[in-house]
Amino acid sequence: MAKPTAPPSRGSDSEKSLGDLVAQAVKDVTQLVRFELDLAKLELRADARRLGLAAALLAIAAMSGCLVLVLACFALAYGLITIGIWSWAAFLIVAGGCVLLAALVILVVVIKVRGLSGLRETRKTVHEDFAMLKRDEESPAGPAVEAG
Repeated sequence: MAKPTAPPSRGSDSEKSLGDLVAQAVKDVTQLVRFELDLAKLELRADARRLGLAAALLAIAAMSGCLVLVLACFALAYGLITIGIWSWAAFLIVAGGCVLLAALVILVVVIKVRGLSGLRETRKTVHEDFAMLKRDEESPAGPAVEAG
């Protein structure tokens, strides 16, 4: 059998008053919220550390990727020179290829950005929730479910 969590009553009063019970409930809810916030802070700190490490590693990978792209462009240009294309034309061809690659990436980004919803559904449900709360505040206190 479970033991009661309330301390045994002392003295002549055998039951707590309603005010004491409400005060205890408010204290418990406040403590619960405080513990939840502390847990959330700890989790956010751990996630922030992970995100910081991931961002640093991503920056290193992006820098390495840029260096590889530059080296590949030089290799392509010198390869074109080797097969008999003038050096200025070879470097111009490689530059044109890089411009086409950048244009393709920009096109993909524009298409993806157009598809963003802008939290449309979330805003809709929040407005509905506020409307429901406002309607409940304006209506007189009555039964929650009407008999039909």
